Parts: sequence; C-alpha cells; structure tokens
Amino acid sequence: MAKLGFIGLGIMGMPMARHLLEAGHGVTLWSITPGKAEKLKASGAATIAATPAEVAQRSEVVFLCVGDTAMSRNTIFGADGIAAGARPGSVVVDCSSISPSASKQMAEELRTRGIELLDAPVTGSKNGAESGNLTFMVGGDKDVFERVKPFCLTMGPNLYYCGANGMGLHAKLSQNLIIGNLINAFNESFVLSTKAGIEPELMLDILNNSAAKSGLVAAKAPLVFARNFATHFSVKWLEKDMQLMLESAGELGVPTPLTALSAQMLRTAIAAGYGEEDICASIKVLEGLARVEVSDPAHRNRAG
Repeated sequence: MAKLGFIGLGIMGMPMARHLLEAGHGVTLWSITPGKAEKLKASGAATIAATPAEVAQRSEVVFLCVGDTAMSRNTIFGADGIAAGARPGSVVVDCSSISPSASKQMAEELRTRGIELLDAPVTGSKNGAESGNLTFMVGGDKDVFERVKPFCLTMGPNLYYCGANGMGLHAKLSQNLIIGNLINAFNESFVLSTKAGIEPELMLDILNNSAAKSGLVAAKAPLVFARNFATHFSVKWLEKDMQLMLESAGELGVPTPLTALSAQMLRTAIAAGYGEEDICASIKVLEGLARVEVSDPAHRNRAG
C-alpha cells in the first residue's frame, strides 16, 4: 500500500481520488472545500490534511488536480503549499490543465529541492474519471513516470509518455484545441440546419454516416436536443484551455486563427452566463442570435 496524496476534489479529482482509495492505497486528502474530503473517508484509508504541506509530509507521491495555472502554482509554492512539506525524493503529479511553460518552470524549481514534477493532464471528462477510464498525457523524467505509472493505471488504462516537462500539457491542450474548434463548428452547423428546417435528429444521423462523423458531436448532440447542459466539462475551463493554446502558439510562432475565433465564441458564452455549464451549452449564444432552438420536437412543443 503506497502513501499517496490527492489535492483538488472537483468534478475530476473526486472520482480520481476515490479510485486510488478503492485500490487500497493510503491517501491523504486536501480540498479548498473541506466537506468534499469528508465524503471520501468511507471509500478507504483516507486521511484529511489541514494544508497541502501536510499532504506532502504524509505522501511519497502527491496528485494535484486544480483549475488553472495560478491555482497550481499557489498550491505547490504558496504558504503551506506542497513544496513546504515535501521531502526530497518525492513526486508531484500535476493533472491540471495549465500553461506548459509555467509547468516547466515549476518543475525546474522543484528539482532544485530534490522533488520531481510530472505534468500529467487527463482527458475523459467526468464520465471517464468516474469509470476509471481516463487517458493520461505525461511530461517529465521517464524513470519518474515509470515509478508512478501503477497509480495512474488505477485511474485510467491509457498512459502516453510524451517527453520532457511540459510535453504532456502540450499534447493535452492540442487535443482540447480540436475540441474547442469542433464544438463551435457543431454549434454553427446545427443552428443553421435547424433554422433551415432540418430536424436536428435527422442532421445528426446524416453526420454519423458521413465523413464529418465526430465522436464529440455524437456525444454532445443528444444532450443539446434534450436541453441537458449538466456539466461534464465546463465552458469556462475549455475557454481557459484555448487561451493557453493561444499563448503557446505565440511562444512558438504558430498561427492559430481558427482557435482565436473559437476562444472568443466561448468567451461570449461565458459573458452570456453559460460559463459554469457544459461546453455544449455554448450553442445557446448562436441560438439566441438566430432565434432558433436546436432541440427535439417534444421539447420545442413544451417550450412553446
């Protein structure tokens, strides 16, 4: 049984930590919302810490899953942060989607203290986290990756070692770049076709049997039709990831005009009040402009 830590018990972190506990590991927990850690005590050998530093003191490997770059840096290097309690030889596995260049800098700073950092962002959304089917994209020292690999496999079967520090994040954000552009293409296509008079279910069937077939569209379209915008991956976090990709593109000198426009559409959805909802809720921006609702007939009749 390994001594592990887990910090950040949100939509993704909560089930990830639960899988580690159910695998029999001793896991020390910390969340900015204390009640979330209490919910996991029944899942196994869980200890609740008062600070991230205490988590690090009790752990060989600390997993971290928070919202953005500033939160990650503060959790690691802030007052009572991980760095204040971690012993030389310990490992921090940051599963957050943050700036690749900032993560690389944090890895270098931790290494001067004898602590290793892996950037290990995940994909699979809420359903993947709950079912233990996440995909990890990992950057950092290869030997350190092999050391933590068994713990990651508890949370997901697909692990990709991408290279040096920051490379896992580059892979994850490049994937989310496609998701951000696809969701906006879906929004435009279905608002346009529905406005023209094509039933959304028919349009989806056509897409699913064409070269435009998309797993993302196949998963999200039925939720839009049912007006089910419960959060699996929120608009605000996808917009954040798109901005990180634009920053990386600027650093590397890569033009990304489509991504810039998609990011602005997601930001518009946030401004309209949809930021906490699932990414498929971003369609409501165009629906409002076009004065049409992409939904099944039963819902449209109820709405009318």
